[in-house]
Amino acid sequence: MKKNILLILLAVGVMFNVTGMSISKTVETNAEIIIADEFVKIKSSELTSPVVEQILKQYPTSKLGAAYKNDRGEFKLIMVLKSGTRRTVFIDQHGNWITKK
Repeated sequence: MKKNILLILLAVGVMFNVTGMSISKTVETNAEIIIADEFVKIKSSELTSPVVEQILKQYPTSKLGAAYKNDRGEFKLIMVLKSGTRRTVFIDQHGNWITKK
C-alpha cells in the first residue's frame, strides 16, 4: 500500500515538473520575438523634415539609396557616398542619430 501511494505521488510530481518546464520555454520564445526590430521599406517622401535636414547636413554630396522605418519611428537609411560605397545609418523621427551595434 505504501509503495502504491509513493508511486502515485512520484508520478504526479513528474507530471507537474514537465508542465512547468514547457511553460517556461514558451515564455522565453515569446521574449525573443518581441526583441527583434523589423524595418519596412518606405518611400523617401515619408521621411520627416528633421530627418531630411540632418541627412543634408551630414551627407551633403551623398544620395539616399533606400529608406526603412520600424514601428518605433526609427529610420534605417542606406546612403550612397560620393565614392560609390554604401553606408547604413540610423536616425529617429526627430533627427537624432542612433548608434546601433
